[in-house]
Amino acid sequence: MQGRLVILGAGGHGRALIELARDLPAIELAGLVDAAPCAREMLGLPVLGDESALPGLLAGGTRLACVAIGDAVARLAAAARLEAMGFTLPPLLHPSAIVARSARIGPGAVVLPRAVLGALAEVGRLAIVNTGAILEHDTAVGEAAHIGPGAVLAGGVRVGPRSQVGAGAACRPYVSIGADAVIGTGAAVIADIPDGVRVGGVPAKPLA
Repeated sequence: MQGRLVILGAGGHGRALIELARDLPAIELAGLVDAAPCAREMLGLPVLGDESALPGLLAGGTRLACVAIGDAVARLAAAARLEAMGFTLPPLLHPSAIVARSARIGPGAVVLPRAVLGALAEVGRLAIVNTGAILEHDTAVGEAAHIGPGAVLAGGVRVGPRSQVGAGAACRPYVSIGADAVIGTGAAVIADIPDGVRVGGVPAKPLA
């Protein structure tokens, strides 16, 4: 997909998406908007104000948008507002990512540099696959989930909606992680994780 794109969210994830989008020759960046803008520019890209700037951008020909908000619930809500206005949320894949031809990536999802998506891997709508993460064959990452930098999902792993797999975590083949779960940094998941549970350690165990 090509066209002008606005980034909603001017924080750390916004900086990551600026750099990603600048490596996509078909994308022209229009700027950023933020609910509480605290600067006039970020990495040389203008911060255009709060969300009240969006209708004017749309009317001026900016049809594409992405959501640079780390919190999954807030990301989903922001995406719903953008889509209701008429913006399209394309998936954004960094050119250095290795993506199998049979992998599927949902609207609004982002795949950051040097990530790997294996055969039949599925990345849900608005999910984040962060730098260097590996999703092996037949993995499935749910809507608005976040796979942290350097995390490894072995074959057949399932990650539920809005869940977070921390940086450097590893999941054994075919484990299932429920919705709204949190896997701590560097954890080793060797058994299924229920909905809403926070785990950490090697092997991963529930956290108080």
